[in-house]
Amino acid sequence: MKDRQARLPELLIPASCLEVLKVAVLYGADAVYIGGEAFGLRAKAKNFSLQDMKEGVEFAHSHGVKVYVTANILAHNDDLDGVRTYFEELKTVVKPDALIISDPAVFTIAKEVVPEVEIHISTQANNTNYGTFNFWHSLGAKRVVTARELSLKEIREIRDRIPDDMEIESFVHGAMCISYSGRCLLSSFMAGRDANRGACTHPCRWKYSVVEESRPGEYMPVYENERGTYIFNSKDLCMIEHLPDLMAAGVDSLKVEGRMKTALYVASVARTYRKALDDLSVSMEQYEQNMEWYKAEIGKCTTRKFTTGFFYGKPDSDTQIYDNNTYTQDYIYLGIAGDLDDAGRFALEQRNKFSVGEEIEIMKPDGRNITVTVEGIWAADGTAQESAPHPKQELWVRLSEQPEKYDILRRRA
Repeated sequence: MKDRQARLPELLIPASCLEVLKVAVLYGADAVYIGGEAFGLRAKAKNFSLQDMKEGVEFAHSHGVKVYVTANILAHNDDLDGVRTYFEELKTVVKPDALIISDPAVFTIAKEVVPEVEIHISTQANNTNYGTFNFWHSLGAKRVVTARELSLKEIREIRDRIPDDMEIESFVHGAMCISYSGRCLLSSFMAGRDANRGACTHPCRWKYSVVEESRPGEYMPVYENERGTYIFNSKDLCMIEHLPDLMAAGVDSLKVEGRMKTALYVASVARTYRKALDDLSVSMEQYEQNMEWYKAEIGKCTTRKFTTGFFYGKPDSDTQIYDNNTYTQDYIYLGIAGDLDDAGRFALEQRNKFSVGEEIEIMKPDGRNITVTVEGIWAADGTAQESAPHPKQELWVRLSEQPEKYDILRRRA
Protein backbone atom coordinates (compact mmCIF):
# COMPACT_ATOMS: atom_id res chain seq x y z
CA MET A 1 0.00 0.00 0.00
CA LYS A 2 2.92 2.36 0.63
CA ASP A 3 3.92 2.13 -3.03
CA ARG A 4 0.40 3.11 -4.09
CA GLN A 5 0.37 6.14 -1.78
CA ALA A 6 3.81 7.19 -2.99
CA ARG A 7 2.65 7.25 -6.61
CA LEU A 8 0.82 10.28 -7.91
CA PRO A 9 -2.73 9.46 -8.99
CA GLU A 10 -3.66 9.81 -12.64
CA LEU A 11 -5.22 13.13 -13.67
CA LEU A 12 -8.17 12.27 -15.94
CA ILE A 13 -9.61 15.18 -17.95
CA PRO A 14 -12.74 15.33 -20.17
CA ALA A 15 -12.79 16.45 -23.81
CA SER A 16 -15.81 17.34 -25.93
CA CYS A 17 -14.02 17.46 -29.27
CA LEU A 18 -10.61 17.06 -30.90
CA GLU A 19 -9.56 20.65 -30.19
CA VAL A 20 -10.32 20.28 -26.47
CA LEU A 21 -8.57 16.90 -26.33
CA LYS A 22 -5.37 18.53 -27.56
CA VAL A 23 -5.73 21.25 -24.94
CA ALA A 24 -6.29 18.67 -22.18
CA VAL A 25 -3.15 16.79 -23.25
CA LEU A 26 -0.96 19.90 -23.42
CA TYR A 27 -2.26 21.43 -20.19
CA GLY A 28 -1.46 18.48 -17.95
CA ALA A 29 -3.75 15.46 -18.34
CA ASP A 30 -2.36 11.97 -17.80
CA ALA A 31 -5.45 10.59 -19.53
CA VAL A 32 -8.43 12.01 -21.40
CA TYR A 33 -11.93 10.59 -21.66
CA ILE A 34 -14.06 11.21 -24.72
CA GLY A 35 -17.34 10.12 -26.25
CA GLY A 36 -18.14 8.97 -29.74
CA GLU A 37 -21.28 9.95 -31.60
CA ALA A 38 -23.27 7.13 -29.93
CA PHE A 39 -23.58 5.10 -26.72
CA GLY A 40 -22.20 7.75 -24.34
CA LEU A 41 -24.04 9.85 -21.75
CA ARG A 42 -23.43 13.29 -23.26
CA ALA A 43 -25.53 13.27 -26.42
CA LYS A 44 -25.57 17.09 -26.47
CA ALA A 45 -21.77 17.33 -26.39
CA LYS A 46 -20.01 17.82 -29.72
CA ASN A 47 -18.47 14.37 -29.41
CA PHE A 48 -16.03 12.70 -31.81
CA SER A 49 -16.29 11.14 -35.22
CA LEU A 50 -14.26 7.96 -35.64
CA GLN A 51 -11.58 9.85 -37.58
CA ASP A 52 -11.36 12.56 -34.91
CA MET A 53 -11.10 9.85 -32.26
CA LYS A 54 -8.30 8.20 -34.22
CA GLU A 55 -6.43 11.51 -34.59
CA GLY A 56 -7.02 12.32 -30.92
CA VAL A 57 -5.65 8.97 -29.73
CA GLU A 58 -2.57 9.36 -31.95
CA PHE A 59 -1.97 12.92 -30.66
CA ALA A 60 -2.40 11.85 -27.03
CA HIS A 61 -0.17 8.80 -27.39
CA SER A 62 2.56 10.93 -29.00
CA HIS A 63 2.58 12.91 -25.72
CA GLY A 64 2.42 9.85 -23.45
CA VAL A 65 -1.27 10.40 -22.57
CA LYS A 66 -3.98 7.72 -22.57
CA VAL A 67 -7.49 8.01 -24.05
CA TYR A 68 -10.61 6.33 -22.66
CA VAL A 69 -13.85 6.13 -24.65
CA THR A 70 -17.23 6.28 -22.92
CA ALA A 71 -19.90 3.73 -23.82
CA ASN A 72 -21.83 4.05 -20.58
CA ILE A 73 -25.48 4.17 -21.63
CA LEU A 74 -27.96 1.82 -19.99
CA ALA A 75 -28.71 -0.12 -23.17
CA HIS A 76 -32.07 -1.23 -24.53
CA ASN A 77 -32.57 -4.22 -26.84
CA ASP A 78 -32.25 -2.19 -30.01
CA ASP A 79 -28.89 -0.75 -28.87
CA LEU A 80 -26.99 -4.03 -28.66
CA ASP A 81 -26.28 -4.74 -32.35
CA GLY A 82 -25.05 -1.18 -32.77
CA VAL A 83 -22.79 -1.49 -29.72
CA ARG A 84 -21.12 -4.54 -31.24
CA THR A 85 -20.53 -2.75 -34.56
CA TYR A 86 -19.24 0.33 -32.74
CA PHE A 87 -16.74 -1.68 -30.70
CA GLU A 88 -15.49 -3.39 -33.86
CA GLU A 89 -14.87 0.05 -35.38
CA LEU A 90 -13.08 1.24 -32.24
CA LYS A 91 -10.87 -1.85 -32.36
CA THR A 92 -9.81 -1.42 -35.97
CA VAL A 93 -9.76 2.38 -36.34
CA VAL A 94 -9.37 4.11 -32.98
CA LYS A 95 -7.47 1.76 -30.63
CA PRO A 96 -8.39 3.44 -27.31
CA ASP A 97 -6.68 2.56 -24.04
CA ALA A 98 -9.92 1.74 -22.23
CA LEU A 99 -13.71 1.69 -22.52
CA ILE A 100 -15.92 3.18 -19.79
CA ILE A 101 -19.01 0.98 -19.43
CA SER A 102 -21.95 0.64 -17.02
CA ASP A 103 -24.28 -1.92 -18.60
CA PRO A 104 -23.53 -5.67 -18.12
CA ALA A 105 -24.63 -6.49 -21.69
CA VAL A 106 -22.35 -3.81 -23.12
CA PHE A 107 -19.56 -5.13 -20.85
CA THR A 108 -20.08 -8.65 -22.25
CA ILE A 109 -19.94 -7.43 -25.85
CA ALA A 110 -16.73 -5.50 -25.12
CA LYS A 111 -15.08 -8.61 -23.65
CA GLU A 112 -16.00 -10.53 -26.82
CA VAL A 113 -15.07 -7.88 -29.41
CA VAL A 114 -12.14 -6.02 -27.82
CA PRO A 115 -10.70 -8.30 -25.12
CA GLU A 116 -7.35 -6.54 -25.35
CA VAL A 117 -8.81 -3.17 -24.25
CA GLU A 118 -9.18 -2.34 -20.54
CA ILE A 119 -12.71 -1.94 -19.23
CA HIS A 120 -13.49 0.69 -16.61
CA ILE A 121 -16.86 0.52 -14.84
CA SER A 122 -18.73 3.83 -14.95
CA THR A 123 -20.17 5.58 -11.90
CA GLN A 124 -23.55 4.91 -13.58
CA ALA A 125 -23.26 1.32 -12.35
CA ASN A 126 -23.78 2.50 -8.73
CA ASN A 127 -20.49 1.26 -7.29
CA THR A 128 -20.99 1.80 -3.58
CA ASN A 129 -19.31 -1.18 -1.86
CA TYR A 130 -16.27 -3.45 -2.03
CA GLY A 131 -18.41 -6.43 -3.03
CA THR A 132 -19.39 -4.63 -6.24
CA PHE A 133 -15.74 -3.82 -6.95
CA ASN A 134 -14.75 -7.46 -6.43
CA PHE A 135 -17.63 -8.61 -8.65
CA TRP A 136 -16.43 -6.49 -11.57
CA HIS A 137 -12.80 -7.51 -10.94
CA SER A 138 -13.79 -11.19 -11.15
CA LEU A 139 -15.27 -10.51 -14.60
CA GLY A 140 -12.12 -8.78 -15.83
CA ALA A 141 -12.66 -5.08 -15.20
CA LYS A 142 -9.47 -3.14 -14.56
CA ARG A 143 -10.99 -0.12 -12.82
CA VAL A 144 -14.21 0.96 -11.12
CA VAL A 145 -15.42 4.54 -10.75
CA THR A 146 -16.80 5.20 -7.28
CA ALA A 147 -20.37 6.39 -6.80
CA ARG A 148 -20.58 10.09 -5.96
CA GLU A 149 -22.24 9.17 -2.62
CA LEU A 150 -19.12 7.59 -1.08
CA SER A 151 -17.05 9.18 1.66
CA LEU A 152 -13.27 8.98 1.79
CA LYS A 153 -13.65 6.60 4.74
CA GLU A 154 -15.78 4.25 2.61
CA ILE A 155 -13.34 4.46 -0.31
CA ARG A 156 -10.48 3.61 2.05
CA GLU A 157 -12.37 0.52 3.22
CA ILE A 158 -12.99 -0.51 -0.40
CA ARG A 159 -9.29 -0.12 -1.14
CA ASP A 160 -8.44 -2.41 1.76
CA ARG A 161 -10.86 -5.12 0.58
CA ILE A 162 -10.13 -5.34 -3.15
CA PRO A 163 -7.12 -6.74 -5.04
CA ASP A 164 -4.10 -4.47 -5.39
CA ASP A 165 -4.34 -4.53 -9.18
CA MET A 166 -7.92 -3.16 -9.18
CA GLU A 167 -7.91 0.61 -9.70
CA ILE A 168 -10.22 3.15 -8.06
CA GLU A 169 -11.31 6.25 -9.94
CA SER A 170 -13.24 9.09 -8.28
CA PHE A 171 -14.72 12.38 -9.47
CA VAL A 172 -12.87 15.25 -7.79
CA HIS A 173 -14.07 18.33 -9.69
CA GLY A 174 -17.08 19.59 -11.60
CA ALA A 175 -20.86 19.57 -11.64
CA MET A 176 -22.72 17.40 -9.15
CA CYS A 177 -25.87 15.52 -10.16
CA ILE A 178 -28.85 15.50 -7.78
CA SER A 179 -29.54 11.91 -8.75
CA TYR A 180 -28.07 8.75 -7.27
CA SER A 181 -24.75 8.33 -9.11
CA GLY A 182 -26.23 10.06 -12.13
CA ARG A 183 -29.06 7.54 -12.59
CA CYS A 184 -31.72 10.22 -13.15
CA LEU A 185 -35.38 9.80 -14.16
CA LEU A 186 -36.39 13.48 -13.98
CA SER A 187 -35.38 14.30 -17.55
CA SER A 188 -37.20 11.31 -19.01
CA PHE A 189 -40.34 12.02 -17.00
CA MET A 190 -40.47 15.77 -17.55
CA ALA A 191 -39.04 16.19 -21.03
CA GLY A 192 -39.21 12.75 -22.64
CA ARG A 193 -35.42 12.64 -22.92
CA ASP A 194 -33.65 9.76 -21.22
CA ALA A 195 -30.65 10.85 -19.13
CA ASN A 196 -29.51 7.23 -18.97
CA ARG A 197 -29.19 7.13 -22.75
CA GLY A 198 -27.32 10.41 -23.13
CA ALA A 199 -30.09 13.00 -23.52
CA CYS A 200 -30.35 14.71 -20.11
CA THR A 201 -32.05 18.13 -20.13
CA HIS A 202 -30.67 18.98 -16.64
CA PRO A 203 -34.03 19.54 -14.90
CA CYS A 204 -32.17 19.63 -11.57
CA ARG A 205 -31.20 23.23 -12.52
CA TRP A 206 -34.78 24.38 -13.18
CA LYS A 207 -36.80 26.64 -10.92
CA TYR A 208 -39.68 24.87 -9.12
CA SER A 209 -42.97 25.69 -7.42
CA VAL A 210 -45.35 23.49 -5.43
CA VAL A 211 -48.87 22.51 -6.52
CA GLU A 212 -51.27 21.18 -3.87
CA GLU A 213 -53.30 18.19 -5.11
CA SER A 214 -56.74 19.73 -4.51
CA ARG A 215 -55.76 23.08 -6.08
CA PRO A 216 -54.70 22.20 -9.65
CA GLY A 217 -53.16 25.07 -11.54
CA GLU A 218 -52.40 27.06 -8.38
CA TYR A 219 -48.61 27.37 -8.22
CA MET A 220 -47.06 28.22 -4.87
CA PRO A 221 -43.42 29.34 -4.99
CA VAL A 222 -40.96 27.61 -2.67
CA TYR A 223 -39.30 30.70 -1.24
CA GLU A 224 -35.81 30.77 0.18
CA ASN A 225 -35.65 34.46 -0.60
CA GLU A 226 -37.36 36.86 -2.99
CA ARG A 227 -35.74 35.16 -6.03
CA GLY A 228 -37.24 31.73 -5.42
CA THR A 229 -35.57 28.37 -4.80
CA TYR A 230 -33.67 25.97 -7.03
CA ILE A 231 -34.19 22.98 -4.74
CA PHE A 232 -32.03 20.45 -6.65
CA ASN A 233 -29.21 22.83 -7.66
CA SER A 234 -25.91 21.63 -6.16
CA LYS A 235 -22.68 23.56 -5.91
CA ASP A 236 -19.79 22.21 -7.98
CA LEU A 237 -17.35 19.69 -6.55
CA CYS A 238 -13.77 20.86 -5.92
CA MET A 239 -11.12 18.80 -4.11
CA ILE A 240 -8.03 20.85 -4.98
CA GLU A 241 -7.41 21.47 -1.25
CA HIS A 242 -7.74 17.78 -0.32
CA LEU A 243 -5.53 15.82 -2.73
CA PRO A 244 -3.50 14.19 0.07
CA ASP A 245 -6.72 12.81 1.59
CA LEU A 246 -7.73 11.30 -1.76
CA MET A 247 -4.31 9.68 -2.11
CA ALA A 248 -4.45 8.34 1.44
CA ALA A 249 -7.85 6.78 0.66
CA GLY A 250 -6.27 4.86 -2.22
CA VAL A 251 -7.76 6.69 -5.22
CA ASP A 252 -5.75 5.87 -8.36
CA SER A 253 -7.39 8.29 -10.80
CA LEU A 254 -8.70 11.82 -10.16
CA LYS A 255 -11.54 12.45 -12.57
CA VAL A 256 -12.76 15.88 -13.65
CA GLU A 257 -16.37 16.19 -14.84
CA GLY A 258 -17.12 18.24 -17.93
CA ARG A 259 -17.44 16.63 -21.37
CA MET A 260 -19.54 19.64 -22.44
CA LYS A 261 -17.09 22.29 -21.21
CA THR A 262 -15.01 24.76 -23.23
CA ALA A 263 -11.29 24.55 -23.91
CA LEU A 264 -10.76 27.40 -21.44
CA TYR A 265 -12.45 25.45 -18.64
CA VAL A 266 -10.54 22.27 -19.45
CA ALA A 267 -7.21 24.10 -19.67
CA SER A 268 -7.79 25.95 -16.38
CA VAL A 269 -8.77 22.86 -14.40
CA ALA A 270 -6.16 20.55 -15.94
CA ARG A 271 -3.34 23.06 -15.45
CA THR A 272 -4.29 23.75 -11.83
CA TYR A 273 -4.63 20.12 -10.74
CA ARG A 274 -1.44 19.25 -12.66
CA LYS A 275 0.56 21.86 -10.78
CA ALA A 276 -0.95 20.79 -7.46
CA LEU A 277 -0.04 17.15 -8.08
CA ASP A 278 3.46 18.05 -9.25
CA ASP A 279 3.96 20.23 -6.17
CA LEU A 280 2.82 17.35 -3.98
CA SER A 281 5.42 15.12 -5.62
CA VAL A 282 8.07 17.58 -4.39
CA SER A 283 6.75 18.11 -0.86
CA MET A 284 3.64 18.75 1.18
CA GLU A 285 5.13 22.12 2.07
CA GLN A 286 5.30 23.22 -1.58
CA TYR A 287 1.70 22.07 -2.15
CA GLU A 288 0.48 24.05 0.84
CA GLN A 289 2.52 27.14 -0.10
CA ASN A 290 0.88 27.31 -3.54
CA MET A 291 -2.68 26.68 -2.34
CA GLU A 292 -3.82 30.26 -2.84
CA TRP A 293 -2.65 30.14 -6.48
CA TYR A 294 -4.61 26.92 -7.08
CA LYS A 295 -7.76 28.38 -5.55
CA ALA A 296 -7.42 31.63 -7.49
CA GLU A 297 -6.93 29.84 -10.81
CA ILE A 298 -9.68 27.30 -10.27
CA GLY A 299 -11.98 30.18 -9.33
CA LYS A 300 -11.47 31.72 -12.77
CA CYS A 301 -13.40 28.83 -14.35
CA THR A 302 -17.14 28.96 -14.77
CA THR A 303 -18.48 27.57 -11.48
CA ARG A 304 -21.54 27.31 -9.26
CA LYS A 305 -19.44 27.84 -6.11
CA PHE A 306 -17.71 24.84 -4.52
CA THR A 307 -18.40 21.90 -2.23
CA THR A 308 -16.52 18.75 -1.17
CA GLY A 309 -19.61 16.66 -1.95
CA PHE A 310 -19.92 13.42 0.05
CA PHE A 311 -16.22 12.91 0.74
CA TYR A 312 -16.39 14.09 4.36
CA GLY A 313 -19.89 12.85 5.14
CA LYS A 314 -23.36 13.58 3.87
CA PRO A 315 -23.76 17.09 2.42
CA ASP A 316 -25.82 19.63 4.34
CA SER A 317 -27.87 22.62 3.22
CA ASP A 318 -24.71 24.60 2.49
CA THR A 319 -23.95 22.42 -0.56
CA GLN A 320 -27.00 23.73 -2.47
CA ILE A 321 -27.51 27.03 -4.33
CA TYR A 322 -30.99 28.35 -3.61
CA ASP A 323 -31.25 31.67 -5.43
CA ASN A 324 -30.25 31.00 -9.05
CA ASN A 325 -29.11 28.37 -11.53
CA THR A 326 -26.40 30.36 -13.27
CA TYR A 327 -22.63 30.03 -13.28
CA THR A 328 -20.21 32.69 -12.11
CA GLN A 329 -17.75 33.56 -14.85
CA ASP A 330 -14.72 35.78 -14.28
CA TYR A 331 -13.04 35.21 -17.64
CA ILE A 332 -14.31 35.00 -21.22
CA TYR A 333 -12.88 32.43 -23.63
CA LEU A 334 -11.56 34.00 -26.86
CA GLY A 335 -9.98 31.02 -28.61
CA ILE A 336 -6.83 28.95 -29.07
CA ALA A 337 -3.74 30.31 -30.79
CA GLY A 338 -3.07 28.55 -34.07
CA ASP A 339 -0.25 28.63 -36.63
CA LEU A 340 1.98 31.71 -36.98
CA ASP A 341 2.68 33.53 -40.25
CA ASP A 342 5.74 35.48 -41.36
CA ALA A 343 4.21 38.79 -40.22
CA GLY A 344 4.03 37.66 -36.57
CA ARG A 345 0.30 37.02 -36.71
CA PHE A 346 -1.41 33.85 -35.56
CA ALA A 347 -4.52 32.07 -36.78
CA LEU A 348 -7.56 32.11 -34.49
CA GLU A 349 -11.10 30.79 -34.65
CA GLN A 350 -12.78 33.47 -32.55
CA ARG A 351 -15.16 32.37 -29.77
CA ASN A 352 -16.14 35.69 -28.11
CA LYS A 353 -15.77 39.35 -28.99
CA PHE A 354 -12.55 41.29 -28.46
CA SER A 355 -11.15 44.48 -30.02
CA VAL A 356 -7.95 46.17 -31.19
CA GLY A 357 -6.32 48.02 -28.30
CA GLU A 358 -7.91 45.77 -25.68
CA GLU A 359 -5.87 44.03 -22.99
CA ILE A 360 -6.32 40.26 -22.96
CA GLU A 361 -4.44 37.37 -21.38
CA ILE A 362 -2.37 34.53 -22.80
CA MET A 363 -2.77 31.44 -20.65
CA LYS A 364 0.16 29.05 -21.00
CA PRO A 365 0.37 25.34 -20.12
CA ASP A 366 3.27 25.95 -17.71
CA GLY A 367 1.13 28.10 -15.40
CA ARG A 368 2.05 31.56 -16.65
CA ASN A 369 -0.63 34.16 -17.44
CA ILE A 370 0.70 36.95 -19.66
CA THR A 371 -1.22 40.21 -20.13
CA VAL A 372 -0.92 41.52 -23.72
CA THR A 373 -2.49 44.13 -25.97
CA VAL A 374 -4.34 43.32 -29.19
CA GLU A 375 -2.40 45.16 -31.90
CA GLY A 376 -4.32 44.03 -34.97
CA ILE A 377 -7.15 41.82 -36.23
CA TRP A 378 -7.57 40.67 -39.83
CA ALA A 379 -10.24 38.60 -41.54
CA ALA A 380 -9.16 35.50 -43.44
CA ASP A 381 -9.05 37.53 -46.68
CA GLY A 382 -6.64 40.05 -45.12
CA THR A 383 -9.17 42.82 -44.41
CA ALA A 384 -8.31 44.71 -41.21
CA GLN A 385 -10.97 44.79 -38.49
CA GLU A 386 -11.31 46.94 -35.36
CA SER A 387 -13.02 44.12 -33.48
CA ALA A 388 -13.95 40.44 -33.76
CA PRO A 389 -17.71 40.29 -33.05
CA HIS A 390 -18.69 37.19 -35.03
CA PRO A 391 -18.37 33.81 -33.25
CA LYS A 392 -16.20 31.22 -34.99
CA GLN A 393 -14.88 33.72 -37.54
CA GLU A 394 -11.48 32.70 -38.92
CA LEU A 395 -9.03 35.49 -38.11
CA TRP A 396 -5.41 36.51 -38.07
CA VAL A 397 -4.37 38.34 -34.90
CA ARG A 398 -1.25 40.12 -33.71
CA LEU A 399 -0.56 40.75 -30.02
CA SER A 400 2.10 42.76 -28.21
CA GLU A 401 3.70 39.42 -27.32
CA GLN A 402 3.56 36.43 -29.63
CA PRO A 403 1.73 33.36 -28.30
CA GLU A 404 2.71 29.78 -29.00
CA LYS A 405 0.42 27.34 -30.75
CA TYR A 406 -2.28 25.99 -28.40
CA ASP A 407 -1.95 28.87 -25.93
CA ILE A 408 -5.40 29.86 -24.64
CA LEU A 409 -6.61 33.45 -25.03
CA ARG A 410 -9.02 34.93 -22.51
CA ARG A 411 -10.17 38.29 -21.17
CA ARG A 412 -11.84 39.42 -17.97
CA ALA A 413 -15.62 39.23 -18.03
